[in-house]
Amino acid sequence: MHYHWEALSSRVFRCRLPFLDVTVGLVWGDAKTLLIDCGTTLSEAARIADDVGELTGGVVTDLVMTHHHFDHILGSSGFGTAVLYCPEAVAEALTTRIGEVRAHALRYGADPGRVDRAIAGLRAPDHVVTVADLDLGGRSVHFELPGPGHTSHDLVVVVPADAQDQPTVVFCGDLVEESADPAIDAGSDLPAWPHALDRIVALGGPDAIYVPGHGAVVDEQFVRGQRDWLAARSIPAT
Repeated sequence: MHYHWEALSSRVFRCRLPFLDVTVGLVWGDAKTLLIDCGTTLSEAARIADDVGELTGGVVTDLVMTHHHFDHILGSSGFGTAVLYCPEAVAEALTTRIGEVRAHALRYGADPGRVDRAIAGLRAPDHVVTVADLDLGGRSVHFELPGPGHTSHDLVVVVPADAQDQPTVVFCGDLVEESADPAIDAGSDLPAWPHALDRIVALGGPDAIYVPGHGAVVDEQFVRGQRDWLAARSIPAT
């Protein structure tokens, strides 16, 4: 195995990539294998694909990208046969706004040659989604835009428990971060962000495992605490 894959529930795993501590999620059923986000480079993608083969005995058939930032989308070019799902803004980032994505990656220290090789293989997504369910064969996952926050279009992926003794798992993208404070920039919607986290908690429930875009897995209490932290920063100073 190239990366350490943490078991979260039955046939639900995630790893943390060394570059920027990005989370990549993995869920599989009887017919399909879903990857959630995909890193930055073709070398990361190749290692992920090798690990998926070892864990599942198959290949990535479907890939969902949570938002348009480079560390969550550029690796998609390494999964050429997978069916791609993403919000509209990610579709734009992969096509008409790829120059902005490249510049963003370089500002964060990504290797220019590796970024350009990943960009050369990019393609438009197969499905632009806001709310959708995907049947993997024997289990279904739910995609939803719970509201703007980290970006205007953060998508979450809910994997319901498939047995009584298994937890629901919610992949939160960068709406939730554990290894640092939430990343707030010019594209964030700070007043709306707490409402998106309220929706995430409603989707997952009190006993779910919540998987941040960066950092260790967390529980409902952590998400609520981050919600309150963001809400306090959205109140105008007097």
